[in-house]
Amino acid sequence: MAAAYVHPEVLVSADWVEQHRNDPKVRIVESDEDILLYEMGHIPGAVKVDWQGDLQHQILRDYIDAAKFAEICERSGISNDTTVVFYGDKSNWWACYAFWAFKLFGHKDCRIMNGGRKLWTDQKRELTVEVPSYPKVTYTVDPAAAAEASIRCFRDDVLAHQKAGLPLIDVRSTKEFTGERTHMENYPEEGALRGGHIPGAKSVPWSLAVNEDGTFKTADELKVIFESEAGLKPTDNVVAYCRIGERSSLTWFVLTYLLGYPTVRNYDGSWTEWGNLVRVPIVKGA
Repeated sequence: MAAAYVHPEVLVSADWVEQHRNDPKVRIVESDEDILLYEMGHIPGAVKVDWQGDLQHQILRDYIDAAKFAEICERSGISNDTTVVFYGDKSNWWACYAFWAFKLFGHKDCRIMNGGRKLWTDQKRELTVEVPSYPKVTYTVDPAAAAEASIRCFRDDVLAHQKAGLPLIDVRSTKEFTGERTHMENYPEEGALRGGHIPGAKSVPWSLAVNEDGTFKTADELKVIFESEAGLKPTDNVVAYCRIGERSSLTWFVLTYLLGYPTVRNYDGSWTEWGNLVRVPIVKGA
């Protein structure tokens, strides 16, 4: 009998979005790497949340604070009890990143549209350039619900994790893992002075978790990738990283919600930070 996702409720289909996009309790959010895609056409009723312009602090390398997050939600018509459905390009890299960021601030009901923007457009579903306007609502960030300590880690946490020999998953491409490149192919070499990976990390490229159409692989297929091949166990304390934290957000989503691992953190400093740090260990090669 085929295994099921542990938390299937966080993954919705394009049909579900079609049926609920006018539901006042649901807000559809597009978050892309290509910041022009939304303006070229988006799901009717969807709002845009830009990972860099909206979610990132514009001076510190960090996220916005709770007040700014609440402001973004309020302008988007997102209340504390709104079901927020994220979708985007690149097989939902940035949608998962936005999902993860919303969880940092404790938003309860977050979901991902399986297949993201690619599947929606491949199926020739409706797009619009009309930007919706929603009545401003009130949003309150509850510090007690914020999940940063349980889903995010920083360089000192990673150093301690690595020294303890706990599981580290590097989700970048193979050439980035070996140090042949400091960025993905077809992207400029930038961001880190050295190439390689964190000692003890296993290479599990994010792309293994998705199909050609952008949908996630089945639970059985994911178990083969992460458990039979990478050696993880559901009880493991896992840290995932990539270059800046977006691809590893997708792997964090897969491990946390599709496979149900309770202890997974995303190192959003990732290789851009680690590859520039003085006197931290790295490994080159496979």
